[in-house]
Amino acid sequence: MWSKVADFIGKHQLLSSDGLHIVALSGGADSVALLMVLRRLGYRLEAAHCNFHLRGEESDRDETFVCQLCDAQNIPIHRAHFDTKAYAALHKVSIEMAARELRYRYFEQLRQDLGADTICVAHHRDDAVETLLMNLINGTGIHGLTGIRPKNGAIVRPLLGVSRLEIETFLHSIGQTFVTDSTNAVDDVLRNKIRLNLIPLMQQILPKSSENIARTADYIKEVEAVYEDAIQSERAQIVRSLQPAVGTWDQGGAETVGIADLLSLPSSECFLFEWLRPFGFTSAQILKIADSLESPSGKTFSSATHVLYIDRSELMVASVCQSPSPLVIPEDGLYNYQGNTKFRITSLNDIAISKSDVCVTIDKEKVELPLTVRTIQSGDRFTPFGMNGSKLVSDYLTDRKVSLWAKRSQLVVTDARGHILWLVGHRIDHHFRITSATTAVLRIELLS
Repeated sequence: MWSKVADFIGKHQLLSSDGLHIVALSGGADSVALLMVLRRLGYRLEAAHCNFHLRGEESDRDETFVCQLCDAQNIPIHRAHFDTKAYAALHKVSIEMAARELRYRYFEQLRQDLGADTICVAHHRDDAVETLLMNLINGTGIHGLTGIRPKNGAIVRPLLGVSRLEIETFLHSIGQTFVTDSTNAVDDVLRNKIRLNLIPLMQQILPKSSENIARTADYIKEVEAVYEDAIQSERAQIVRSLQPAVGTWDQGGAETVGIADLLSLPSSECFLFEWLRPFGFTSAQILKIADSLESPSGKTFSSATHVLYIDRSELMVASVCQSPSPLVIPEDGLYNYQGNTKFRITSLNDIAISKSDVCVTIDKEKVELPLTVRTIQSGDRFTPFGMNGSKLVSDYLTDRKVSLWAKRSQLVVTDARGHILWLVGHRIDHHFRITSATTAVLRIELLS
């Protein structure tokens, strides 16, 4: 046991010999074995115990046991008490998720307070197998088939190389007692069902099934490294970043992928999964997106935080943002719109006509103040400069090949009657153009 754990720590470079390490100590066999092995290997340790008050007297029994164990081993212990049910209700999460969030938040704060290097948790090989099977049952990609990682930031798992049976045999051999969580013996949640029913059945079929699954997970970790390298290479080749266009409010950047480029990849679905998963899209949504690549322009898919557009020959993903409030401009001056966008309004007697996309001149006498800067709305119409008939703003932008993402944030300037004076960054309305009869000019400038 000593040598297997020591070899695993060395292989994955989990612990420094001169650092301070916190052991998450529940009192169960796994965490007790972790504490005893690391102490025997000579690491400088302190323990941390969380009482979640979920099992009545049993929770208090566990706390008493770990305090007595640490006192006997001369190891400092830190304790925290949580009202887990109240936290779960407040944050609308499951009891299991509430306990996890409270536990790891406390461990990290304690690590920082003590200046410790790591938080050692007692997940072992069987836990990794259970996690892999849970992911497989629920549906997963390649990352979910690698089980539990030996290291995740400051969290390290020195016992991942040994089984539950090895742990219990080790504790018996040194005469070390531990406590048992009675809820682990009830097959009421998926992990317990797998642990109590599925894994024993697998071991009846093949005694080394868990060991073989764990070995397969290690192989998949190696495949995952190759896979990640390929995905990153493809990302660099086909993903483009877009910044807000002139005449739009700054809703943040977007990413776009050409559909033809996507379909040229060895596996477009794999790439879509890796590209879109961080934006909150589910596996089911990504499959629908993959099936919709030939759909007409305009189809959208939404996650909690992002929206994906199928826009002509591209897929475009951007953050979900609320449109900003309109900006009212009562008179000449410099006006701030959404932080880094400004509009300057100036009245002039000079009849010179601006030909810039970011500065327009219109006939002031035809304008009724105040002006308003706002995003476009459904049904907005204007008569583009040089045309006689009116046109839907959305149709005009479509004709100009403006993306759906840019349309969403397109700005217009209107007068008090709601007439569009300027489709910002594009055209003024023909009715407000400067003519030979113009005697006063209103200049509107977009400053970024």
